Amino acid sequence: MSPRVEITDPDDPRVGDFRDLKRADRRPDRPGGRGLVLAEGTVVVRRLLDSTYPVRGLLGVDRRYDELAADLAHLEAPFFVATAEVMAQIVGFHLNRGVLAAADRVAFPPVSGMISTATTLAVLEGVGDHENIGAVFRNAAALGIDAVLLGPGCADPLYRRSVRVSMGTVLHVPFAVDDRPVGDLLGELRTAGFTVVATTPRPEAVPLADAGLGGLRAAVLLGSEGPGLTDEALRAADRWVRIPMARGVDSLNIATAGAIVFAALAAGADGPVVPESRA
Repeated sequence: MSPRVEITDPDDPRVGDFRDLKRADRRPDRPGGRGLVLAEGTVVVRRLLDSTYPVRGLLGVDRRYDELAADLAHLEAPFFVATAEVMAQIVGFHLNRGVLAAADRVAFPPVSGMISTATTLAVLEGVGDHENIGAVFRNAAALGIDAVLLGPGCADPLYRRSVRVSMGTVLHVPFAVDDRPVGDLLGELRTAGFTVVATTPRPEAVPLADAGLGGLRAAVLLGSEGPGLTDEALRAADRWVRIPMARGVDSLNIATAGAIVFAALAAGADGPVVPESRA
């Protein structure tokens, strides 16, 4: 059972993994810093405890320790119990969810190994927003995408905000980081038998309902909000797919668009029913 350790002094060195999370220059979940994984809230903490990430410790109020007791049964890392006030002084802000867990990172799997075992992939290019990254992972987990490849310019999926928005699913969906030019990455995918499906609002793209995605070994390519996919990425794709929009709306949030395309792949058909443009 995870040992229960009372913390009454916010300066106690034993809770250093959780200190000053509001200060970007001290954040322990930054890759350039200590590179820890931080999980927030009981749902996300449970997913961390059930993952391959080695847990270093937990910090929470008394009630959360009791709620997580069954999940802590085989954990040796300590659970630091503090009042909400002491916890806020440690963390740097009031934490409504009442519990945090810290873990060490694990090595990223090689891209080649991931490609060899996956049937469906999400490939991200230039997605720098942590919340969008987290939402894409949550949708990928919910809709059966086998793995996520993070190409050039993508944010860290293990940043605390990404982990939180993903509801901890980022800790279970396999992913790899590849900083090669996106054309090289997509070329490797095509050589391995993937059809690269680029999502773009360009009018020359095929409407999703007509894209014939059913049964494909597909890599869904998603770009950043605003500029979208680069010309290099679009040139390297096999198909351009768009989701028809109603008048006055040019596109969807990247995570929402990705979810619709993921659902089309999961349906094993030509795609879900989507609204035709009313323009």
